[in-house]
Amino acid sequence: MNFEQLSEIIKERRSVFPQVYNDKPLSRTIIERVLENANWAPTHRKTEPWRWKVFTGDGLQKLSDYLGEYYTKNTPPERYSDVKYRKTCNKPLQSQAVIAICMHNDPSINIPEWEEVAAVAMAVQNIWLSCTALGIGSYWSSPPSALDASDFLQLPTTEKCLGWFYMGYFDPMEITSQRGSAADKTTWL
Repeated sequence: MNFEQLSEIIKERRSVFPQVYNDKPLSRTIIERVLENANWAPTHRKTEPWRWKVFTGDGLQKLSDYLGEYYTKNTPPERYSDVKYRKTCNKPLQSQAVIAICMHNDPSINIPEWEEVAAVAMAVQNIWLSCTALGIGSYWSSPPSALDASDFLQLPTTEKCLGWFYMGYFDPMEITSQRGSAADKTTWL
């Protein structure tokens, strides 16, 4: 294993949005490999609380329809925008895949919910780093439409949706980011 390569992938990870994705197909095999990497995230008591609903092909239109209906139903008339409506509906259609990030929380196991959320977030980080290594643009969005998607996704009562993870190839471009120093955020005791 190479620490320098891992560090480079971590530093290259960015939010890349659907409007810059191209039409290059994203294969089911690649998505399965990415999700397999997610499956190796740390998890307290090995509960593996992550659950995925993957939208591709015609499923992207179904998600687009849901997002449009949700926006129309939940936006007060004075805040409604045709531009926002179109953007909301287009995001899945501009993507090659969208993963509903879901969490299973078994109340009989008695693990605090925040620990299960943290485990799912670590699984998503594995997805994100895998996408970065493969040249796939991606980002995690957690709008109310996702947080309220239990009925749409037909989730059991022990599960909830934590967001949408958009994926798609994109043409090379420079995406810069900066972080403050880790030393500025560290106290040695």
